[in-house]
Amino acid sequence: MRTVRQLLQGKPAEVHVIAPDAPVLEALRLMAERGIGAVVVCDGRRLAGLLSERDYARKVVLQGRTSADTPVQDIMIREVQTVAPADSVDHCMQLMTDRRVRHLPVLVDGEVVGVVSIGDLVKAVIEDQRVELDQLQRYIAS
Repeated sequence: MRTVRQLLQGKPAEVHVIAPDAPVLEALRLMAERGIGAVVVCDGRRLAGLLSERDYARKVVLQGRTSADTPVQDIMIREVQTVAPADSVDHCMQLMTDRRVRHLPVLVDGEVVGVVSIGDLVKAVIEDQRVELDQLQRYIAS
């Protein structure tokens, strides 16, 4: 089974980060420009939280706030589940299922080095299954 390290090797190295005191509107622009569903919130180099499109919908739109006047820290997830590069895809899938999250920041020595999304995991599982199926078909045919 693949590891988080292997998943990150197939992705761009850039981690999209925003400050806790930035307006939510800025975070939304960043997510839209980069085509991502969540952004890591860092206070300096320290992981402070995670902000997703879902957080925006539930904590700004539904509560009548404005995205220009609401700071990211008011709606971000503070207790972020993280993983390490050596963790397996299976472990990540279990965490996402148990915690009902779609994004897992990857930490090395307390620093965010990447983010794994549910899409990354599904893609990896499909690729692994395709390889296994090809191997089985070759075995049967031989």
